Amino acid sequence: MALQWMILTYVVAAEAALALLLTLPYPKLLKNRLVSLISLILQPALFIVPFAGFQLLDIYWKNEHRLMCTSEICTAAERDRYEKSFYKSQRNVILCVTACLLYWCIQRICKYNKEIQSLEEIEKRYKDE
Repeated sequence: MALQWMILTYVVAAEAALALLLTLPYPKLLKNRLVSLISLILQPALFIVPFAGFQLLDIYWKNEHRLMCTSEICTAAERDRYEKSFYKSQRNVILCVTACLLYWCIQRICKYNKEIQSLEEIEKRYKDE
């Protein structure tokens, strides 16, 4: 069970690194090459969105069917275990949402850079005429 969260954590870290790389100022040629390389990676990396969505559904289902520990019968250890699992699920929700949000940000940054590049080419053609 922990393997999927470890994978999602590494994917979020990689997405954050890619977003940082895309937003740093580079020379135009290097920036265009970097954007085209990351754009090629984006389509196979789309698996992260349904994976994160599935994980969110899993968290929701487990939250709905979790045993509540609110009565006087619960021991301190059971109450601590319940609270720990609740905090872990909150952390995992944030991780899933962050994975989807970072993927969307990277995709939009690449799209904007490609649009800027095409507009620069159009401008260059008009100047040459």
